[in-house]
Amino acid sequence: MPGASESHPDIHWPSGFSPDQAQSFCQAQAVVHAPPATAFALLSDVARWPEWVPGITEVRAGPLPRTFEVGFHRHWFEIFVGEHVPPHRLGWSGIGAGVQLYQAWLLTAVDAGTHVVTENVVRGPAAKSLQAASPEWAQRLNSLWLAQLKRLSESSA
Repeated sequence: MPGASESHPDIHWPSGFSPDQAQSFCQAQAVVHAPPATAFALLSDVARWPEWVPGITEVRAGPLPRTFEVGFHRHWFEIFVGEHVPPHRLGWSGIGAGVQLYQAWLLTAVDAGTHVVTENVVRGPAAKSLQAASPEWAQRLNSLWLAQLKRLSESSA
């Protein structure tokens, strides 16, 4: 499993969520042919995630600003936004179904549009079981999410 040495140096990890402290760590990156604000707006519009994020079937607003719940493969996760710096950084932690996770997004303007990096740290008993059964599960999920973000950002640019 890749570790902290594989992590992008500009990703901010909250305490306890570095790649070296995880049962699962993955990274996906792509160039999106649209401005950072376009991709950031899609990521920030969590109410629309069920329309395009693989595995998410429902989103419920939380009791506080920047909290919400997502239904993901018949499990519910409480999400807390930890980093929100439009249009360049977004990060959230999630708790549920035997896992704790942190997902970070870094969007950097480049000549062709936006270089997007997403990294995921997952820990907990369910993450350990999933990693043993299917070591590539998190990488596939991150890659699908990024491919959808790229497709939607480019079609609306």
